[in-house]
Amino acid sequence: MTETTGTEAWRHRPYHRRWLMDQANGLFEFFQHRSFNPKGGFFDLDVAGRPVNPDNPIRGIHGTARMVHCFAIGSLLGRPGSDTIVDHGMQYLWNHHRDARHGGYFWSLDDGGARDATKQGYGHAFVLLAASSARLVGHPLADRMLADVTEVLGRRFWEERHGAIAEEFAGDWSPIAEYRGQNSNMHLTEALMAAFEATGERSYLDKAERIADLIIRRRAGENGYRVPEHFDTEWVLDKGYLGNEMFRPAGTTPGHWLEWSRLVLQLWALGGRRIDWMPEAAKSLFSQAIALGWDEAKGGFFYTLDWSDQPAMRHKLWWPACEGIGAASFLCEHAPGAFHEQWYRRIWDVVAQHFLDRENGAWHEELTEDMKPGHTLFAGKADIYHALQACLIPLYPASGSLTRALVAELGS
Repeated sequence: MTETTGTEAWRHRPYHRRWLMDQANGLFEFFQHRSFNPKGGFFDLDVAGRPVNPDNPIRGIHGTARMVHCFAIGSLLGRPGSDTIVDHGMQYLWNHHRDARHGGYFWSLDDGGARDATKQGYGHAFVLLAASSARLVGHPLADRMLADVTEVLGRRFWEERHGAIAEEFAGDWSPIAEYRGQNSNMHLTEALMAAFEATGERSYLDKAERIADLIIRRRAGENGYRVPEHFDTEWVLDKGYLGNEMFRPAGTTPGHWLEWSRLVLQLWALGGRRIDWMPEAAKSLFSQAIALGWDEAKGGFFYTLDWSDQPAMRHKLWWPACEGIGAASFLCEHAPGAFHEQWYRRIWDVVAQHFLDRENGAWHEELTEDMKPGHTLFAGKADIYHALQACLIPLYPASGSLTRALVAELGS
């Protein structure tokens, strides 16, 4: 491919931009009414978009919080009905997920109360993201929740000497395991940036920069920009870790390299472009994910690799493709060139051909190695978050989060 110019980039072409917004609208339409649980929270959906276990469904905290975040984006865009979804989710987070006795937020609930009462860093990161996004649309609970989860994260999770958070606690805050993970810290980095954008409080951004320094500059840099996932309490890499195959799979996960590529550039832009290592790290993370994680024969990113860089879990999930699109879009703006434009287009080609579910709506969340719909990890369509952001990130400046860009657009 020859060197591209701004006018040649897909992100600037009117047809492509209309196509992206059409895809986003389809996702909003699919999830807005089907996911709504009148008893509180949101249903997970099966392949056809029907509620899973509708009589007494489990509501995971990340799913509830992500719906709040995504429909706050919908509200800022001007999508009717979005504020109802934001309010429904915020009420459930505050009145049900929040542990009024011990503090913090339960991992999962059903109609009877806490199904899993553990306090997870991953879940609390998404509560911070939800509260930050809800603040931008003026939700009355946003400030209280933002203050509450910020206090919990600082007092219970944050480990100052490492510059990152601990992973998990029991419901009464007793320790569970001597484990530290990058995934919860990665999503907290996203949420801390959103909190900084929503409040202007520099302490949020300072914490995000410290996490990125630990996990990307040091640990990923030490491992050829293959992002390590699993560590002991001193943040020493544990290559032999065997954990939950959905949230903590063994080996490395190229999708997270892509996610960090975008987040590092976003953090660099928000911080005034003063941290010199970040742009090169973002480029290295992306190029390594392409070189090692992409299936040249069949397309898509392998879910995990072993430490010999060979595919371990060979099926293809939707979210690494989404994160590849987001990373490529940011790189096309901050490091324009043929390579990043080519991969922006190539990943979208694979998504359009294989991941869009034209029969039932929304996206297939899992494909087999040979790109056929599969359901070993994901039973249906539980999440709007990754796909929606993949559709909308390319439409806005790569200077911060989507919510920041939409607020700026409203004020212009």
